[in-house]
Amino acid sequence: MKSRTGLFALLVAFAALAVVAAATASPAKQARPVAASAAAVPCSSAKIALMAPLTGDAGFLGVEQLSWAKYAVAVQNKLLGLKVGLYQGDTQLDPALASTLAQKYVSDPKTMAIIGPSTSGGVVAAGPTLDAAGLVAISPSATRTSLTIGGATVGKFFYRDVPNDAIQGPSDANYMIKSLKAKKVYIIDDQETYSTGLADAAGAALKAKGVTVIRDSVSQSVTDFSSIVTKIPGDTDVVFLPWQQPPQAQTFAQQMAEQGKKAKIFGSDGTNAPGKFTFKGAYVSNFAPDITGIPADKALVAGWLKLNPGQKVGSFGPPTYGAVQIAMQAIKQACVGGKVTRAAVMAQVPKVRIKQWLLGGSWGGFTATHDPVGAKFYIFQIQGDGSYKLVG
Repeated sequence: MKSRTGLFALLVAFAALAVVAAATASPAKQARPVAASAAAVPCSSAKIALMAPLTGDAGFLGVEQLSWAKYAVAVQNKLLGLKVGLYQGDTQLDPALASTLAQKYVSDPKTMAIIGPSTSGGVVAAGPTLDAAGLVAISPSATRTSLTIGGATVGKFFYRDVPNDAIQGPSDANYMIKSLKAKKVYIIDDQETYSTGLADAAGAALKAKGVTVIRDSVSQSVTDFSSIVTKIPGDTDVVFLPWQQPPQAQTFAQQMAEQGKKAKIFGSDGTNAPGKFTFKGAYVSNFAPDITGIPADKALVAGWLKLNPGQKVGSFGPPTYGAVQIAMQAIKQACVGGKVTRAAVMAQVPKVRIKQWLLGGSWGGFTATHDPVGAKFYIFQIQGDGSYKLVG
């Protein structure tokens, strides 16, 4: 009886030591969601997850993207014979939330692709988790150049179906110079990853053409810009706002007018929001054209409008449809024997080609840096009724 008791105590001791060892192991040796990320799941169980700011100051962006993501999933499931489901995660324009959501989706083996993160800051925050798990992400709106090119790249997992700021910055600058005849430009970033990167790109392009550039900065939490408006020299031709909060751009433009400042307002793609940024005469750039003017998209647009009565087709939704289409086509191509893995989906994403691309022409795939082939930016001017007119 004593020998059995001793043996039992010894076994208990070994078990306790094993628990302690597991709890104190280094991060590299602790359990990770590797099995979940590598597991094959039935093709009929595959999910994709949208990571976007669905609430908060940039909620307009995420809500528009979500409506098009839902629409794309429904349409593509029918066309491809799939049953892909859609998760939705609200990042609230907060990198910390993007990181948390990435961990959530990585731990779910059914998640085969991320649509997003929508913002560049969200991509940077979620990147290490997604990359380590081999979970591919296709963003329809994160444009910071260094996400794919340069020293701050985020990993092999990341793709985007919109052009980067290395294109947007010079495109905006060239329009300011050639069409607006700008000699002095005042650039105000909002201290966020996307904003500072785009401000750098536009500023460099302007300076290279001999334009005087004054650089300033303001927090995203600021709502009264009167003090910074006061600092803008009277001979400034253009004020460039690479922001992600259209209501703030609207307030800024109104306070410019109140102080009698005559410089033209030029917002980046983050301010492109009909109904929210409506200041007459202001300019905005965007990575997508108005697809309502593309004849081949007539039926697709009509279908979305039927599901979203009273809504207007914006610039952030269509690229989201495209990102979903690419992801679902990759899932279809990766499905073998009724099973699909994340690794197989990631391998198929750069191979996807689409003859009739929602944004015009055909989808020719990604470049070596995971940017879209042949992408470009468009320039719009805000009209008296708040509508956006394509001008460049």
